[in-house]
Amino acid sequence: MTTRTSSHTGSAGSDPGGAAGASRTDFIRAIVAEDRASRKQDGRVVTRFPPEPNGYLHIGHAKSIVLNFGIAAETGGVCHLRFDDTNPETEDLRYVKSIQEDIRWLGFDWGEHLYFASDYFGLMYSFAEYLIREGNAYVESLSGEEIREHRGTVTEPGRESPFRNRSVEENLDLFRRMREGEFPDGAHVLRAKIELSSPNMLLRDPVLYRIRHANHYRTGDTWCIYPLYDFAHPLEDAVERVTHSLCTLEFDNNRAVYDWVVERWQGFVRSRGETPAHPRQYEFARGNLDYTVVSKRKLLELVKGGFVSGWDDPRMPTLAGLRRRGVTPGAIRSFWERMGVAKFNSRVDIGKLEYATRDNLNPQVPRVLCVLKPLRLVITNYPEEKVEELDAPYYPHDVPKEGSRALPFSRALYIDRDDFRLDPPKGYFRLAPGREVRLRYAYLITCTDVVRDEAGEIVEVHCTYDPATRGGTAPDGRTVRGTIHWVSAEHALPCTVRLYDRLFSVPNPDEGEEDFKTHLN
Repeated sequence: MTTRTSSHTGSAGSDPGGAAGASRTDFIRAIVAEDRASRKQDGRVVTRFPPEPNGYLHIGHAKSIVLNFGIAAETGGVCHLRFDDTNPETEDLRYVKSIQEDIRWLGFDWGEHLYFASDYFGLMYSFAEYLIREGNAYVESLSGEEIREHRGTVTEPGRESPFRNRSVEENLDLFRRMREGEFPDGAHVLRAKIELSSPNMLLRDPVLYRIRHANHYRTGDTWCIYPLYDFAHPLEDAVERVTHSLCTLEFDNNRAVYDWVVERWQGFVRSRGETPAHPRQYEFARGNLDYTVVSKRKLLELVKGGFVSGWDDPRMPTLAGLRRRGVTPGAIRSFWERMGVAKFNSRVDIGKLEYATRDNLNPQVPRVLCVLKPLRLVITNYPEEKVEELDAPYYPHDVPKEGSRALPFSRALYIDRDDFRLDPPKGYFRLAPGREVRLRYAYLITCTDVVRDEAGEIVEVHCTYDPATRGGTAPDGRTVRGTIHWVSAEHALPCTVRLYDRLFSVPNPDEGEEDFKTHLN
């Protein structure tokens, strides 16, 4: 039997991150401040959080959410929520809804700035035709493997495809037939015509469009060609007039493609008599946490393989899992604010998230007493029928809140089995034969005897109490080093307490050649 659950009665403890609060100075904010001071982009600040609706948000996504929405709020700007839904085979409306719920739960709101990449499909197609007419894109008929072979290596330049110099007319004809659904998946792609000898492999004629005969959760079967990330991402930013497009470090090399697309988009916009936007991409380090993984593919593998109970398993790093575990949105915001924004990837000690959670809960949560592994304790010199009501505060001394409860105290109590040792080791100050300890908010007691069952296991501890020590202080000033928690056996309420360990047994499950699942805890 267990009793009412409780948070720790003491203070939140020390900050393992060494920071008393969030530092709002980082290289991204410095860039934004400089841009505002120089009136770049007319001093506007528009950021965006662009999730793909193909899974649930996790703790790593929260870093980007806190950063993008935070910068917008600090500068009087806006942050867009944009669903980057350009892959019909993996996306679903249920993910759209869960992502919106998670962002609101974290404490952020996009207001009227909700966008979908799929709303721009028509515009993207028109821009792709413009690139073809300008000689900046062509329809490629090589297979995927052949494209990779022609792209070259980091030490060797790429080779021209036999289809690279098709005429504008032929390219437009093929691209329009791709659009009409004439060709099967993989028959053709649309490639940018950039530089096959570029040291940046991503600039060697990247693929812009591919054929996918798949039903899209929003557009149905209207389209059978879909833009790839390197084409869609900068275009979406430009259409929405985003000023600061914040990405994680793995997109560092993609910035060259981003700039190439934006420059040509500006020409397209000017050709329509409009004023183009000038979005810029900046990269920051991912949020990698010890003892977990944040790869969507690997998290999906854990769910489908039955290694966890679902996306909201309390051991999962998803926001749904963290919410179910009891982690608060304020704790997650504080955690990422404390961690700051860096230019180099590193792993973050999960203890810092645990600290942020304790620190956030500390001023909010009233304390009650709980015994997880009950051991009966009888105070032999306490009257059998007597019940006292002791005054117990709801909050620790470091929380400026008032409030207390009447705590029933009687002859028979439960203490935690871990708080008693028959033969205590050095440094153990809790209850043991002949030792005096403090019952929190109650009296000083001394162990006098134990009762064992037939197997020799201790099932009951006998103690005496000092009636003069009500409240836990001895009038003669004697020192008692140990304080233990307890509940009255007669008044205890049963409860279910779930204690969750870390998902993996090693700090970095991705390290080494072994399957990451071999490190599951």
